[in-house]
Amino acid sequence: KARKAEQLGIVNELAVLERKITMVKAYLLKPEDFSPGESYQIEGSEDEFHINYLNGVFAWGFRKSSPEQEEALPISVLKEKGERRG
Repeated sequence: KARKAEQLGIVNELAVLERKITMVKAYLLKPEDFSPGESYQIEGSEDEFHINYLNGVFAWGFRKSSPEQEEALPISVLKEKGERRG
């Protein structure tokens, strides 16, 4: 569906489908593989994310570029520094 939406140029549908894929990937990972107090690279970004705590498949913390703003990211977008995930 995502490929078809991309080919047809349906940007909004593509964005929704990509977010669904990200969430499915998060549920396939083990939250215990991610450690509060550690920093991880954000997939598709040069920024790092510091985890304060985990709640289900979401890591709560802050980006190194904006430490004053707490946010939650699905664990599927986090990777070890220098790791490539495909």
